[in-house]
Amino acid sequence: MDMQNKVLLIIPAYNEQDNIEKVADQLIRDFPQYDYVIINDGSRDKTEEICEKRKYNFVNLPINLGIGGAVQTGYQYAKKYGYEIAVQIDGDGQHDIGYVAEVIKPILEGKADISVGSRFLRKEGFQSSAARRTGIRILSSLIRICTGVKIFDVTSGFRAVNKKFIDIYAEDYPADYPEPEALITAVMYGGRVQEVPVIMRERYGGESSIDFKKSVYYMIKVTLAILIKRISYGVRR
Repeated sequence: MDMQNKVLLIIPAYNEQDNIEKVADQLIRDFPQYDYVIINDGSRDKTEEICEKRKYNFVNLPINLGIGGAVQTGYQYAKKYGYEIAVQIDGDGQHDIGYVAEVIKPILEGKADISVGSRFLRKEGFQSSAARRTGIRILSSLIRICTGVKIFDVTSGFRAVNKKFIDIYAEDYPADYPEPEALITAVMYGGRVQEVPVIMRERYGGESSIDFKKSVYYMIKVTLAILIKRISYGVRR
């Protein structure tokens, strides 16, 4: 079986009218070997209108479910249509689709169940703010303490999973700021996680939905979620 024909790119999009055309058009033009689905997460701007006008393949959520709900919808789509590998990429242009081949390589080679595109292995390209990098290091250390697995870029939304985890994430995926917690879920289910170096960019346009207050909430919420997830795993064992 040609595995390349069974790869789905999941593109969550919330108010990405300034970016979604650039992302989708690059994918369609330069990477026709990959299927894709845009998950319009109840956008209040023209994202839905653009997807309809350009006849993109997209799922329209009537309300905003948040990034976790949007990504899980993508995994449910991948499960329904029998994809072997699903790749998450952001709809804001930060993730270079040219690196998809590198991100899925450990899965194709049978070396990993989850492959994370990491901006911190080579430390090239967009590195995020100093405050966010500090927060990421804290979460990385917490995940290592809880699981014994060292992952540097725990908040990276550029990641790929195999069919086993397509099925798992279709049923069990964190709702709010999910990336670090999803790694805990992966380890709980016996998943092999590997990082590969990628170069990320600043978003094409628009503004990030995460401001200072949301960043504080993010750290508190994710820290508690990681601890609760780890404790619940210990109880179930």
